[in-house]
Amino acid sequence: MKVTPDTLSDPYHATDAWGDMTLDMLFRQTAQLHPTRMALVDAPDRANWTGGDSRSLTYQEAEREIDRLAAFYRAIGLTTDHVIGVQSPNTVDTVVAILAALRAGLIVSTLPLHWRQKNVLEALNSVGAKGFIAADRIETRNVGAAARDVAADLFSLRFVFGLGKDIPDGLIELGPMLAEMGDDLSFDEGERDKAADHVATISWTRSGSETVPVNRCHNHWIASARQCVHEAGLKHGERILVPYSLSGLTGIGAGLVPWLLVGGTLHLHHPTSLLQLSRHANAIGADYVLTPGPLTQILDKKLVQDSTTIVAAWNVAAPKPGTYAPRHKVVDLHIADEFALVAKARGPSAKVQATPLGKQAGPNGCESGPALLELAVNEGENGTSALLQVRGPMVPDIGWHTHSAPHPHQRDQDGFLNTGIPVEQSEDGLKGFGIPGTHANGAGDLSALDDIYSAYPGVSEAAAFLVEDELLGARLHAALVPVSGNVPDAKAFFAYLDADGVDLAKIPYRVLVLQALPRNNNGSIDRERLTSRIQRLPAAVA
Repeated sequence: MKVTPDTLSDPYHATDAWGDMTLDMLFRQTAQLHPTRMALVDAPDRANWTGGDSRSLTYQEAEREIDRLAAFYRAIGLTTDHVIGVQSPNTVDTVVAILAALRAGLIVSTLPLHWRQKNVLEALNSVGAKGFIAADRIETRNVGAAARDVAADLFSLRFVFGLGKDIPDGLIELGPMLAEMGDDLSFDEGERDKAADHVATISWTRSGSETVPVNRCHNHWIASARQCVHEAGLKHGERILVPYSLSGLTGIGAGLVPWLLVGGTLHLHHPTSLLQLSRHANAIGADYVLTPGPLTQILDKKLVQDSTTIVAAWNVAAPKPGTYAPRHKVVDLHIADEFALVAKARGPSAKVQATPLGKQAGPNGCESGPALLELAVNEGENGTSALLQVRGPMVPDIGWHTHSAPHPHQRDQDGFLNTGIPVEQSEDGLKGFGIPGTHANGAGDLSALDDIYSAYPGVSEAAAFLVEDELLGARLHAALVPVSGNVPDAKAFFAYLDADGVDLAKIPYRVLVLQALPRNNNGSIDRERLTSRIQRLPAAVA
């Protein structure tokens, strides 16, 4: 299925920004050239956070599994352009399942790990998913059981597969199923016109309280990753460590696809602590480590291999300029939700560089290369924030052919996609995508969270706000105004959100109880004053 119009895709091909290779073709190419090279390696502590023992596969071994699993999908009736959901942490099994689905011509809907059952149900229903792959558990959450319940409520869902060790009844356990079908199972790949232009994945963004599908073809992903590979100077066959889940632009665009482009070894990691991440990186001699931007300075001090490149993902807050000169090469990765990314290596001064508006240089580092992204700003009026606009070969298509709900992420007459993301500007360009105080990572606009919190019985009004955090960039908080004569119980409030199945990313870190919400002159909630109250009223914080 191609959803990008020819008026966009044809110029991309003409400038070589887009090509003919699909993501699974990239893997097969390396498997043919370097069959004995290690391709995929599980984290050594895998059993601590999901089912199954740690695995490692060479390219030849992984290629065999991918091909057999693609044949299995096709044998049971999953055909070209069927959508299959995936909610599973970073394991070898997850990567194999995704690449096999792409080889079979399926569209993979990658679901955030923090999503609850009702979020998964709404998303899969909106895109008419025919299959769903879920881990048995993610830490203490029984994701497999939730997947079984999703299948009971979603009539279109024909197959629900389980990855891991303790698969609940009602799910098809992929490992034993493939073993029973024997080694004769092989995939017969047919011809597909411009296969790399067809939709490969559906990830998700938010528009107010709505969840909106974001469609990327193989070429969209490759265009995103090429910038990371170039800025990091990533060489063929190098070791890549990825702690981000494979459910969005950061994990896939800056982790999975760079690995495919250079045919290296992908070491998978589930983030539980910075100490574990640094130990893992040191143990494998990582050449490329993807990490949250606020942790860069600490990680830089803990890494022992001088040649390691730290790729600092800023998807919560803009990086702050500083005088600290890191020991390792640092590439700042500015993430604009699910719409675009900009990778910029720090120069000799080791200072974070502003991102200029206009065309971003191509992967050969000069203006003659194909531009992979172009940035513009829709200037705000009457005190409103300036909003980011993007266009180019990495910019996805928004919406879905079965999804009729309106959304504001439309292209203007010049082809720029309106992201709705506020930007912080300087004389040299953009300092960051998303100003703290208006947009919560993974949860969307803060104003959309106000209604969720104010629905708690005994609360007259509520507001979400962010407080800067040295490590995480920002933490989500909630301010509650009780009904007269009522005293909200913080523990009961958290229990209410949990029982209502609220997305984990929308559950606040702490609660502030006030007699009234502070307001701006125009009547809107003054979230900056709420943030300052945390320091001034520590006793009121639950």
